[in-house]
Amino acid sequence: MRVVRPTVIVLAAGKGSRFQGDTHKLEQDIGSVSVFGSTLKHVIASHLPLIVVTTEGLEPSARRLVAARDVVVVPEAGARSDKRMGMGFSIASGVSARPDAPGWLIMPADMPLIQPSTLLAVARALEHHPVAYAQYKGRRGHPVAFASELYSELVMLTGDEGARRLTARYPAFGVEVDDPGVLIDVDTPEDLTVVRACQAEHAVQHPLS
Repeated sequence: MRVVRPTVIVLAAGKGSRFQGDTHKLEQDIGSVSVFGSTLKHVIASHLPLIVVTTEGLEPSARRLVAARDVVVVPEAGARSDKRMGMGFSIASGVSARPDAPGWLIMPADMPLIQPSTLLAVARALEHHPVAYAQYKGRRGHPVAFASELYSELVMLTGDEGARRLTARYPAFGVEVDDPGVLIDVDTPEDLTVVRACQAEHAVQHPLS
């Protein structure tokens, strides 16, 4: 019998305005891959289904690793005056693309250190909880996951608020993981320096991974 598993929605449609530079933060190199590439490779390694919600400019980067059917292109957040655009709209677009999934893990593309085992642990928690999230040493992080019963509310999300009101409304279960990457994103050049150092340390400790 085929096991239907939650879908990981990788959010890659933000402007990344806090990151100053000519190259989008997701296309910055961290070792042998980009931030975006590292995130996608970890999701692919989990063997969970995935959807990438991205912009026209970043679509080629997504298509290098992900099939066209698994890429949803939306307007860049902040590129239009339409207040509906933003993280909430990206989440709704991803969920709408996989309406029959038993749940969805929301995965920011700028968190390239989150490990496949973490994604699987959070996915398993959806079997017993409507909302689950990864945490490291008690600190709340990503991904955040939602069960299929919340579909009708997820597809109505708009703007920049994301799904915070849903995590406040429904009981959320924290999945403790041995993965500090659940707390580390790339918003600034300083963050990128930290991620590069972590990636280099991991490469030394696990040269064949």
